Amino acid sequence: MDEREFDALYERSARRLVGVTYAACGDLQEAQDCVQEAFVRAWTRRAELDVARAPEAWVRVTALRLAVSRWRRLRGLDRALARSGPPQAPREPDGLRVDVARAMATLPPRTRVSVALHYLGDLSLEEIARQTRTPVNTVKSHLSRGRAALRAALDPAGTPQERHRA
Repeated sequence: MDEREFDALYERSARRLVGVTYAACGDLQEAQDCVQEAFVRAWTRRAELDVARAPEAWVRVTALRLAVSRWRRLRGLDRALARSGPPQAPREPDGLRVDVARAMATLPPRTRVSVALHYLGDLSLEEIARQTRTPVNTVKSHLSRGRAALRAALDPAGTPQERHRA
């Protein structure tokens, strides 16, 4: 892959990859950092990346793996903070996006990744299975459980739109 092809890959996929990674990790800044790091790694390996072999998938998998690695590191920090008392939660804007982000954050990590890849990344079940190294039926289960959990979180007593109009 030459520089021109790499630039084209970045232009057409960076925003989408940030969206998918954000949905998977729940932190926009973290998602942007992971995607940026994934593109840096792809740049150093651009001679090995073949345009015909879906380089965007390589960058996506790398970004998601970076997000999982960072999440695991931060889990230890969260435990330490829990021992020292609850941190002050930052104020968040109201709205449906916040509700969806909060609901996504309650999903187990593998379910969250499957939901993000399918609904935000527009990947097929087979593509998700291949990228996550998970059987297709397991991906189907993750999506089914994820939809049910999101539906329950976002629509406990009426549609989300009705709640936000009130």
